[in-house]
Order: sequence, then C-alpha cells, then structure tokens
Amino acid sequence: MSMEMQIAPTGNKGFMTSYLEALALVERLHRLLLDVIKDEFERVGELEINAVQALLLFNIGDNEVTAGELKSRGYYQGSNVSYNLKKLVEMGYMHHQRCEIDRRSVRVRLTQRGREIRDVVSELFLRHAEGLQGKGVIDPEGIVDITNSLKRVERYWTDQIRYIY
Repeated sequence: MSMEMQIAPTGNKGFMTSYLEALALVERLHRLLLDVIKDEFERVGELEINAVQALLLFNIGDNEVTAGELKSRGYYQGSNVSYNLKKLVEMGYMHHQRCEIDRRSVRVRLTQRGREIRDVVSELFLRHAEGLQGKGVIDPEGIVDITNSLKRVERYWTDQIRYIY
C-alpha cells in the first residue's frame, strides 16, 4: 500500500499527493540551498566554514542573540546549535559573552570576520533574486504567493505542536 493511501484513506488522494510532493520539495530545497552556499564558498576560496554555519551567520546578521533565541526566532533549526556556536566562536566568526542577569545564558554576535561571511551569503542571495526575476523564473507576485503559503503551513504546523495534545 502506498504512503498516500496509508495516510489518506478518505479519498482525497490528489491533495495528499500534492502535499507529500510539497513536503519532499521543501526538504530537497533546503539541502540544495546548503549545496549552493557550499559551492559559493568553494568558489571564493573560503573553505574553513560550512554552509550551515554560514547560513547561521547570515540569519543572525546584526542581532545579538542567545542560543535559545536562535531556535525560537527561526534562525536555526538544528539540534547541534551549541556545537556550531562554539566552533564559530573558536574560528573567530562570533563573539560570545555571558548575560549579566542570567549567567547561564550566553549572548552571541558576529565579529568583523563573521560579517564578511554574512556579506558573501547576502550577495549570493541578491544575485539569485535578480536572476530568478530577470530570467522570468518567478515574478514579485509569485514569490509573495509562495511566501504567504509557506507562512500559513508554518502556522498550521506550529499550532499542531502547541495544541494537538
């Protein structure tokens, strides 16, 4: 029995098929994004940092955050955030400082070196945005539609986590 039949015995196979395809696409796109970032860093000769770490630096930007905030703000979804933060501090991409109020909590922010990595990712994304639009892959209305749809799915999933049980 196929996965869609196991999950959707009520007969709405068309929607279920599309939903599963969308889930697989989101997963593939995330992996592909990491590959694109990795390739960009290889192209510019920056081999010390990996794509996950570079994306983390990009998402932090000019903010100063705690490790807990990285996850709650959606900057980072990985289970190894502490490992990557420690490595980024050791490599000189981030500063860290204990919070004055809660000594257990550590706040992090980018160093100049971290901001340079953030800028490489930012320039990559700018080139991609211009290329997607310039080549007619997607127009401004289309990207707004995709973003709004993904936000609705995110809200639905978040509600499932918070309220289902």
